[in-house]
Amino acid sequence: MWRRFSIGEFAIPRVAALRCAVVMVAFAVLWVGSVDLQARAESKDWVVLENCRLILNPANDGDSFHVSAGAREYIFRLYLVDTPETDEMVPRRLVNQAKYFGITVPQAIEVGLAAKQFTQQKLSEPFTVSTRMSDAMGQSRIERFYAFVQTKEGDLGEQLVRNGLARVYGYKAAPPGLKSSRAELQKLQLLEVQARQEKIGGWGAGTGRANVRAQAPQSFSTFIAEKNLESRPTPFPASFSRTLPTSARRVSARAVVQPLATRSHSKEKTPLGRIEINTATEKELRTVSGIGHVIAARIIAARPFRSADDLKRVSGIGDKKYAEMRPYFQ
Repeated sequence: MWRRFSIGEFAIPRVAALRCAVVMVAFAVLWVGSVDLQARAESKDWVVLENCRLILNPANDGDSFHVSAGAREYIFRLYLVDTPETDEMVPRRLVNQAKYFGITVPQAIEVGLAAKQFTQQKLSEPFTVSTRMSDAMGQSRIERFYAFVQTKEGDLGEQLVRNGLARVYGYKAAPPGLKSSRAELQKLQLLEVQARQEKIGGWGAGTGRANVRAQAPQSFSTFIAEKNLESRPTPFPASFSRTLPTSARRVSARAVVQPLATRSHSKEKTPLGRIEINTATEKELRTVSGIGHVIAARIIAARPFRSADDLKRVSGIGDKKYAEMRPYFQ
């Protein structure tokens, strides 16, 4: 009896000490994690990695891929766009992607594989990555970051959307040189309307056009980070290029980035009842109150109309907007 009591008496401090140690370890883990997350949240400057190379990897797809920058390997995930999955590992996501394009799940996988091949081809030459080290999560042991990727033709995300290989969907961020993501999202939506109108990529997968590419020449945005990033501490080695050449930094981003124009038009001067809904140009449509680049493109894509009353069926035109613009049309 005395022996049991003695053992129990000495065991109590041991258990308490063990519990204390576990609590301290858990607190340390949480503290390190919170410090790491805070550090990433405060990474507001763009890190520019030039002369990057694509690393071929089975896990690559159209919008997420392994990249070598100097002596290091990273995984980057594109902002603002989402290409279909290349397999059935994430069924719910794949179903949503198929629904977005109005196609079947097998057809969505076909488009995903086409997007993967498209990205591999576009990144076959050195390219530039702009990232803020925002964690894109993922299942790989290598950390994955959101980024904008520039090929010699311009923004990769825009190229994917223009060819019907990606939907305008995903983590939002203002591209380098811009104060918000709004203008870039508008341009992506317009590119999507063009791809849908031409029935290419995902928009034509139901008719065997998943691998058909846009034929008309297109100007894609080139984003430039204006700030000098050399003083910003990052986890990248010193050998990485964090700034653009001096001559490039002097170029205003507003002059290089060409999303949709934001200038207002003299809409109050548009005569009422003078615009023909089925023949009006985009410029003419945009003189009407409530119609911008995106709505104009959607109107053109939805033609022919039986009358201007059919404007209600155009996505983005609700009752209020319809009431404002209807008097301008014949």
